Amino acid sequence: MRKLLYEITHSTTYDYVGAVSVSQHLLRLTPRDYFKQNCLSHELAVSPEPATTSFHHDYFGNPSHFIAVESSHERLSIQSRSRVAVRPAFIPDPLETPPWESVRGRCRSDHSGHALEAHEFTYPSPLIPISDLFADYARNSFPADRPLFDAVSDLMRRIHADFTFDTAATTVTTPVSDFFQRRRGVCQDFVQFQIACLRSIGLPARYVSGYLETDPPSGQPKLRGVDASHAWASFFCPAIGWIDIDPTNNCIPSLRHITIAWGRDYADISPVRGVLVGSQGQQLSVSVDVLALGPDDS
Repeated sequence: MRKLLYEITHSTTYDYVGAVSVSQHLLRLTPRDYFKQNCLSHELAVSPEPATTSFHHDYFGNPSHFIAVESSHERLSIQSRSRVAVRPAFIPDPLETPPWESVRGRCRSDHSGHALEAHEFTYPSPLIPISDLFADYARNSFPADRPLFDAVSDLMRRIHADFTFDTAATTVTTPVSDFFQRRRGVCQDFVQFQIACLRSIGLPARYVSGYLETDPPSGQPKLRGVDASHAWASFFCPAIGWIDIDPTNNCIPSLRHITIAWGRDYADISPVRGVLVGSQGQQLSVSVDVLALGPDDS
């Protein structure tokens, strides 16, 4: 199974209003290494140089760095450079997956192996509540005995059709219920709404962050720094495992989606999160390049 090789550069810069004496940050910028992809290399460059840098895997197994900058600074620059080989995703026949009710029942009663992991993702989380409102929206896609993947795909299609992608409509703190009312938002909103719908009818779903290779406008070269972080969801299907879905683009992620981390919602896996002493404000700028290098024959 041929893999596709990517080089990814993710640059984050904070310009502070006034000097910061100490800043501490948790970084989730290293691509995951698992059966769908291999992280071949990863480099992290931070300026000013941190007094402390440590690496660990968080509760969900995501590679994470902790950094502490203890010298006075008015700008913090974090650059992550990765090389990743991505495999094509296995996509089962949607009609050959089990009825959705049987999956819900198994995830409630079978607390062993992968089913136990899936059970954890049936509960509400800080940014994704469970609600009859979301369950009612989902039910049109989940009649009795409908195959799980077929039902989830139909829900994804409906969300893509019913909601509008609008970068000015929401922020990272916009509640799922507000997105549902406005019917406008960004990938984070699309994903957290689909997860809310699935969890509200008892099905496990998790939030995935990463990158999506994008195409330039027709006849124009691809510009540097115009790519962005992306988000999608995964749902659990017994005997197959976790299957990715992208409601923002109404597609099943495969070679063009590169995974960084997964968790219950965005709060679990934000790329950069920190605290600081000093400053009265900040300006954030982010630049992402996703460059396809061609097939990886190694």
